[in-house]
Amino acid sequence: MTDPRVQIVERGYDRIADTFAAWRDEIEGDPRAEWAGDLSSRLPDGARVLELGCGAGAAETIELARRFRLTGVDVSAEQISRARERVPGAEFVHADFLELELSDESFDAECSFYVFNHVPREHLGPLMVRIAGWLRPGGLALNAFGASDLEGWTGEWLGAETYFSGYEPPENRRLVEAAGLTILRDEVVEFEEPEGPARFHWILGRK
Repeated sequence: MTDPRVQIVERGYDRIADTFAAWRDEIEGDPRAEWAGDLSSRLPDGARVLELGCGAGAAETIELARRFRLTGVDVSAEQISRARERVPGAEFVHADFLELELSDESFDAECSFYVFNHVPREHLGPLMVRIAGWLRPGGLALNAFGASDLEGWTGEWLGAETYFSGYEPPENRRLVEAAGLTILRDEVVEFEEPEGPARFHWILGRK
């Protein structure tokens, strides 16, 4: 059963689809393209890639789908509908990825961009274990975690109610390694969102 806090995020992204798209276009210095490019450079053409929290299909989703067999998952029906229109060559699944059932060792890579800070943080450890299980031996996991100690916050963001949560970097690292992944890259990156500076903890790991 979907966590009520995740349902808040689901309803929020259904409601703010247009507002969020415009807000995202105003971000300055977003490192996601560089990190996605690093992941892509380590994979052969045709690799199976899983994107968690794919949203409406950003530029990185489009690029991943051009080279790889991409499966995108998002809890928001509106975001998934838009992704299917923007990226017709990929497979998209409307689901809560905390509840998602996938075959073991069925993907060469998994990635997520700015979605783990919407996950209640007590679920991050079990989620990383499940991600490691979905990866083939040698598979890669690229994730942007929150970078602050936030037990949980519910409130209005971009005109709708949402939820944020996260850990500081040492705990993020511990969860990744506890899942059996070897860390290849590990950086906290700050950039400018429309309302001010934002910090995320990027980790690229290998099974």
